[in-house]
Amino acid sequence: MKSIFSRVFALFFFFLLSVASPAQVYVRDSANVPQEGATLFKKEKALHFIAMGDWGRNGADHQKEVAVQMGKTATEMNTQFIIATGDNFYPSGVISEWDPLWRYSFEDIYTDFHLQWDWYPVLGNHDYKSNPDAQVKYSNISRRWKMPARYYSKKFFINGDTTQAVLIAFIDTNPLIPEFYKNAEYGPNVRTQDSTRQKKWLGKILSDPSPNIKWKIVVGHHPMYTGGSRTESYDTKAIRNSLEPLFDKYGVDVYLSGHEHSLQHLKANGKTAHFISGAASEKTPATLLDISKMAASEYGYMLFSVTGDQLLVQAIGHTGKIIYRTVISK
Repeated sequence: MKSIFSRVFALFFFFLLSVASPAQVYVRDSANVPQEGATLFKKEKALHFIAMGDWGRNGADHQKEVAVQMGKTATEMNTQFIIATGDNFYPSGVISEWDPLWRYSFEDIYTDFHLQWDWYPVLGNHDYKSNPDAQVKYSNISRRWKMPARYYSKKFFINGDTTQAVLIAFIDTNPLIPEFYKNAEYGPNVRTQDSTRQKKWLGKILSDPSPNIKWKIVVGHHPMYTGGSRTESYDTKAIRNSLEPLFDKYGVDVYLSGHEHSLQHLKANGKTAHFISGAASEKTPATLLDISKMAASEYGYMLFSVTGDQLLVQAIGHTGKIIYRTVISK
């Protein structure tokens, strides 16, 4: 009886949220919804970074509004870096490191002083339509654009403590999707890649035996699970089939992706928590699956605050409202 009552209450709570907010924010547990007017929770001695995605639209469709809020968050929290989860330039990527879109969609949009810190991007499917390697080459021009290759990794130290590291692998999910090889737009740039080699590399990175690694995070464009329009699409299934065994084997704590233009938190079987942050300029519908913790059709981004034993995630809308807060503990 208690479980039935809880489920009815939860459904009623989802209904109230969807009626009260045109943003359509659905949260499994009301305890994860900050009170109206809540401010960001600042976790002391933590590694703070912003995660955003699907953004490059010359400032259109709330890109500028999201950028302004990102600047405020970065300033308030003194974030160390920004992660971009792909589809960095719409509609068809950039043609070179000198493409005007670098200015119109990036340099002239993310202008706040605290957004001049390092950016760590991955490639999305739209980035594959032109010249994905141009985004790698831009790292030689921009001080803040840090993309040494189509996939790469880096260890970040928590509060400067070298005995507490966050290992982040930034991967290229496009070659992991078989259908892309026959696609007229993605195919030419996908066919030059060796997906087997990348997966061997990822396995080697994630198998790092150092006791100093407290968290393992993987960033890729395409989600493994989603309550958006691609729940059972070919790309979602391909990523799940390709990567989930690796994540389970090496104990990946978080998989962070974009592609869906929404903000989501999901927890399937296994250790890995799934976060989707792909709403930095466009929003599309999202709803709760059985494995969902939160699904928000809302413009915005996520703030991660990481200590040795806790990972705090806060989802922030384009008006600055904190729409979701959750903690993962070791």
